[in-house]
Amino acid sequence: MIFTPTPLAGCFIIDVERRGDERGFFGRAWCKEEFEAHGLKANLAQANVSFSAMKGTLRGMHFQKTPHEETKVVRCTKGAVYDVAIDLRPDSPTHRQWVGVELTEENRRMLFVPERFAHGFITLTDDAEVFYLVTAAYAPGHEGGLRHDDPAFGIDWPGEVTVMSDKDRAWPLYDEVGPFFSV
Repeated sequence: MIFTPTPLAGCFIIDVERRGDERGFFGRAWCKEEFEAHGLKANLAQANVSFSAMKGTLRGMHFQKTPHEETKVVRCTKGAVYDVAIDLRPDSPTHRQWVGVELTEENRRMLFVPERFAHGFITLTDDAEVFYLVTAAYAPGHEGGLRHDDPAFGIDWPGEVTVMSDKDRAWPLYDEVGPFFSV
């Protein structure tokens, strides 16, 4: 695997290192030892899949609150999405900054989203499927979220949002609620 740091400390783009021949290619999409060698959490608790039928579907910006913070490894297995992570760590030099990356079935790219980050995506195609590896089980009483269009972050989404859940539409603005995590 090829780990490329993003401008947000601890957040990585991960590419499959392909070993190809006339059959196609083989490559690792997960290796506990390689993740740990990069200082990344590798204790998986759950694997999730999300399917969105329509282009322009927005899911996010989600996170889990203490003590159920989760790290995610996100990959688009069908179609394409623009995947976004926001640094919510109050002690981080990149606090309130975001990074976005296009994940597609063709590029097989993954995004490593550290705990205490918000995460979400918009679908760039119809019939987009996203697969997540997660380090903590979902804890309904500890879920949190922020609006995708929050001016505190200024995310530059690459398309119009055409589908969004009422729950995602109702998340608060960051400046209304302040830090979710202590230093």
